[in-house]
Formats: sequence, structure tokens, C-alpha cells
Amino acid sequence: MRIGVIQASSQATKNQIIYDAVLKYAPKKSEVINFGCTIEENEKYSYIEISILVGILLASRTVDFVVTGCSSGQGMMLACNSMPDVICGYAPTPNDAYLFAQINNGNAISLPLGEDYTWSGTENLERTIEALFSEPFGQGYPKSEAERKVRDAEKLKEIRRIGQVQFEEFANVLDISLFESIKRKQNVIQNVKAYGKKEIADLMK
Repeated sequence: MRIGVIQASSQATKNQIIYDAVLKYAPKKSEVINFGCTIEENEKYSYIEISILVGILLASRTVDFVVTGCSSGQGMMLACNSMPDVICGYAPTPNDAYLFAQINNGNAISLPLGEDYTWSGTENLERTIEALFSEPFGQGYPKSEAERKVRDAEKLKEIRRIGQVQFEEFANVLDISLFESIKRKQNVIQNVKAYGKKEIADLMK
């Protein structure tokens, strides 16, 4: 499993604790890639721009899962869910993270980094990440309803596939100023070119 960590520049001071927590609790043999945004980066990225980068990472299959966030967590979750191929949950608590992983089986999670996830809230963040990765995704919950829950999660993914355009089509109509901005995030772009689907990697040229 390849897991990407990337959050809005407004929460750059939280990047290291997110990355450390994911590194600590990610499933064994996972590769965790820290895409920032860090306090050392001069370029600043809004949650809108980061959500597009999340879409690129997932649609290109460069990573399998993304841990992200912004001040409230809500804006990033909504923006990510506007991207083709992204099913992003909102996890203010460990219980929310666990239920999202087991019931919804999505590929991104958004954390409210400006609220309880302050420096004094590191323990809550760690417990949230631990709960997220505590069991293999998509097993269904509660166990008595697991089979139906798994079927419903697959139906949701199918509905999203039918209701959304492919990422390549989305990129072709994206505002050019946004596209130029996200292309400056070179650690994402280089990973997509190295590991992603050729059709989407070609869009980065």
C-alpha cells in the first residue's frame, strides 16, 4: 500500500506530526510518502489546490490512499469529493476514522487540523490514525451487517463512477491558472510521472 500525506499550507506546522503518525500506524510493508505542505516550502497551496493534487495522486494510481486535511477538515473533504475517483471521509475522532475505513472503504481521509488537532492534541491525532489503519479496509461494520455494508460501499463507488467524468476529461477543462499552480508542486508531479498511469502523467507535461 502506498500512502500519501499532503495537507493545506495553512496547516504546514502539523505536517510532521501527521506524517509521523501515519508512518507509525500504516499497515506493514506500506510506503508512506510525505508530499507536504511543510513550513520550509515557499509556495503556498489552498485546500482547493491540494484537493486537485489529491485527485491526481489517486486517479493516476500513484498512491492508494491519502491522509489530508485543512483547518476545519470539512472544506478539504468536500473539495476532494469533487474530484473524479476520490472518496474522502472526514475524521474528527478515532471512531469516525475506523467506521469510514470499515464501512465506506474510501481512498482519502480529511482531518480537522485547526481544531482539536493542535499541538496539545497530538494524542487524538495519533489515535485517529491508529484507528484508521487498525484493520484491513472494507470489512463492513457492524460485523452482523458486514455483507450488506460491503455491497453498499461498492454501489456508492459505482454510482460515483457513473456520475463523474474521468480525470483526464476533468483536467482538460480545469482553469489554467489552477493547473499551472498545482504543477509547481514538484514532489507530487515527479511521483505521478514515475509511478502513475501514463495518461495522467502525460497531462503533467
